[in-house]
Amino acid sequence: MMKERFEVRHIDLAAANTGAESGPALSIFWWKDLPLGTRASLQDELPYGIPQLRQLTAEYAAAQLEARSISLGAPLRATYEGWPKRALSLEAALKAEDLIESLNEFAITSSASAHDISVVICTRDRGPALADCLRSVAAQRSAPGEVIVVDNSSDGNAKDVCGQFPDVQYVHEPRAGLSRARNAGIRASRLNIVAFTDDDVEVHPGWTAEIARAFADRDVEALTGLVLPARLDTAAQRCFQFTMGGFGTTFVPLTFDRRFFEETRPSGAHVWKIGAGANMAFQRSVFERVGMFDERLGAGAAGCSEDSELWYRLLATGGACLYEPRAVVFHHHRSDWPGLKRQIRAYMKGHVAALVAQYDNFGHRGNIVRIGKQLPVYFLKTFVKALFEGPPGRLAILAAEIQGWLAGLQFLLRLGWRKRRIAMRAAAADVKGIAK
Repeated sequence: MMKERFEVRHIDLAAANTGAESGPALSIFWWKDLPLGTRASLQDELPYGIPQLRQLTAEYAAAQLEARSISLGAPLRATYEGWPKRALSLEAALKAEDLIESLNEFAITSSASAHDISVVICTRDRGPALADCLRSVAAQRSAPGEVIVVDNSSDGNAKDVCGQFPDVQYVHEPRAGLSRARNAGIRASRLNIVAFTDDDVEVHPGWTAEIARAFADRDVEALTGLVLPARLDTAAQRCFQFTMGGFGTTFVPLTFDRRFFEETRPSGAHVWKIGAGANMAFQRSVFERVGMFDERLGAGAAGCSEDSELWYRLLATGGACLYEPRAVVFHHHRSDWPGLKRQIRAYMKGHVAALVAQYDNFGHRGNIVRIGKQLPVYFLKTFVKALFEGPPGRLAILAAEIQGWLAGLQFLLRLGWRKRRIAMRAAAADVKGIAK
């Protein structure tokens, strides 16, 4: 499946639009503006027939009805596996007279105003990609109250790009590190909701409106959304999406709360399942309550996982995070193998560093269990499976993961690094009183 270029196709089932069938494709199914699911198909499996599209519509509608219907107990809450047990059978859904009506209701375009949202985009040496990202933010149906670009390059080379967008506030943070850049964005922001995306992302026209609707409808402190691939032209991009799982493929809303945290805490609390930093938002009160991003973590520092570590603190102290796939962004995956391997190595290194930080902050031994037991078992199982079943390139990616794990083990021994814990009160003081 990874040898051929895959076209990313968007199919609106409400319009019975199957798209052009010219080769292998990852089909992303929608009902108007409501994302429903994906399906990877080779050329001989296309085009989709009308009966097949009807069956897919019924399956997706059943999942959406169960997840979003208040009468069925929505919102669903995440379980240990990260997916709630299905309560509504497909047979029962097919008998429901209002199945399509429900889809139409769930797909209603949000009319919520994004005037209280600060959008923060951190960038480093990606001028053309940043320009594409800013164009997508400028095309929002509901314009955010402010857009802040934090330039994390040493020479401030993103300033000229930002100058092309008169409503963008430019902030230069020359100290390397994504967490430092994100914290600089928080300090520069003035509104009650702070939303983050990355410079290698283009956002859906309804992104900010869906963030606003989600916070208005749900009593949560944080939000994540759906991250879809923008292109799958290269083998590296397809490996990240199909073999490594991309940034997740869940198309129904889920609430991650204290129950999920307690169920997964013995094995390290699976907070990475909550979402991705490329599509997340927070109530400003979160930073006042639990602090900002740990500047020891993230790209430019330990590697990554500064987002999941913040979610860990939020859940550990009684908060909740909503995953709402109606808030959609499109991510440009790494296109070359060396870049992908560096990314995977950094992901694993940062993951281990975050586990160490979480253990130091809360004393939860599940974090150490994951480092010393669960990850080695995962490596062994993956090696055996890749050796006999493939896919091509999986062993090279596994090697990068193991290298990242080994690099991350250093943080267990770096006592000076471990003593530099989050200054909760100081971080909270940085943002108190900023909100309007």
